Amino acid sequence: MMANLESRGTISSKFGDSMNGRNEVKLSFNTSETISSVRFSPNSNQYLLISSWDSHVTLFDIHANRVKTSYDHDGCPILDSCFQDRAHSFSGSIDGKIRMYDFYTYIQTVIGEHEKAVKATEFARDSGLLLTGSWDSTVKIWDPRSKPCVRTLTQPDKVYALALIGDGEKFIVGTAGRKVAVWDMRNPSYILQRRESSLKYQTRCIKAFPNKQGFVLSSIEGRVAFEYLDSSPDVQRKKYAFKCHRIKDDGLEKIYPVNTLSFHPKYNTFASGGSDGFVNIWDGYNKKRLCQFHRYPMSITSVNFSVDGSHLAIACSPLIQEDELGDKPIEGSIYLRSVTDHETKPKTLV
Repeated sequence: MMANLESRGTISSKFGDSMNGRNEVKLSFNTSETISSVRFSPNSNQYLLISSWDSHVTLFDIHANRVKTSYDHDGCPILDSCFQDRAHSFSGSIDGKIRMYDFYTYIQTVIGEHEKAVKATEFARDSGLLLTGSWDSTVKIWDPRSKPCVRTLTQPDKVYALALIGDGEKFIVGTAGRKVAVWDMRNPSYILQRRESSLKYQTRCIKAFPNKQGFVLSSIEGRVAFEYLDSSPDVQRKKYAFKCHRIKDDGLEKIYPVNTLSFHPKYNTFASGGSDGFVNIWDGYNKKRLCQFHRYPMSITSVNFSVDGSHLAIACSPLIQEDELGDKPIEGSIYLRSVTDHETKPKTLV
C-alpha cells in the first residue's frame, strides 16, 4: 500500500539554498527507528532511496528537500533496498518478502520471498537480475521481468553482506562464521573462491573496488580488511587489515562496529561509518586516512556516494544495543555532505 508521508519529511529551505556556504545539510527526513540503508539513484544526484526499521521505503527528492513518495512493508522492518532504475525499487523485509515498487504508478508488487529475513538486495545491471541474501542461508537470483526465482544458492550460514563486482558480472557474499565467497553471475553453479575473513569477528559490510580488483570488508571489532581477488601469492601479500572507529578515553580504548562502507566512484577511495558516530574517508591503496568528519549524534548506519562522487549521504540512527541513548530522543536522520577532492582524492594524485 502506497503511503503519502509528507509528515515524515516536511519541506524546509530548498536544497540549493541550504547548502549555500555550507558543505553539509541535515535533510528534512526523520524516523523513530533505525535507518537500514541510503542509496543514490544510479542516474542522478536528485533522488535518495531510504529504507528503515519503521517498515517504510522512501524516495526522497534532494533538490526539493522533501519526501516524494513512500511505501510500506505491512509493518515489517526493512533491512535493505536498492534501485532497479529511475522508476523502480526493490526492498526486503524481516518477514522474508521481496517487493518491487513503481514510482510512476505507485504500484507495489511482492515478487517473492525467503523463509527468513532478507538482509541484502542488489540489482545487477549487466544481466537485469536481482540478488537477495537472507538469514535463511541462501542467496536468491530473481528475474523482475517475469518474477520467478531463477536460482537459489545455498550458503554456509546466515547472509550478512552482499556486494556486486562492477555491474554484476560477479558478486561477493559474506555470511556468519566469517565466511566469504565469490560467485560468477554468468555461471553460479559453482563458487569461484571460498575464503575466511581475515577479521576475527562478525562481518558487517562488504563492498567491491570500483576497478573490480578486490573488496573491503568490515566487522564488529573496529577493523576493516583490504582484500584482492587475484589469488596469486604476489597479489595476496598486498592484502591487509587496519584498526578504525575506536575512541580512547581515560587510557581505555573503546571499540565500535564498522557498520557501513561506500566507494567513491572515481578515486577508489572509500568512506566508512561506525557506531562511534564518525565517518572516515580512506585511501586503501596508500594505507592512509584522508579525513574524518565531525562526530554525529548516534551510530552511522549507512553511507553512500552519489553516482558522480560529489556528495555523500550519511544515515545517523540508533542501534539500541550500541548507542548509549539515555534520555536523548530516538530519531534517525540523514545528512547530505558535499565532498571535495581534498577529502576524497588520493594525495598521490593531487
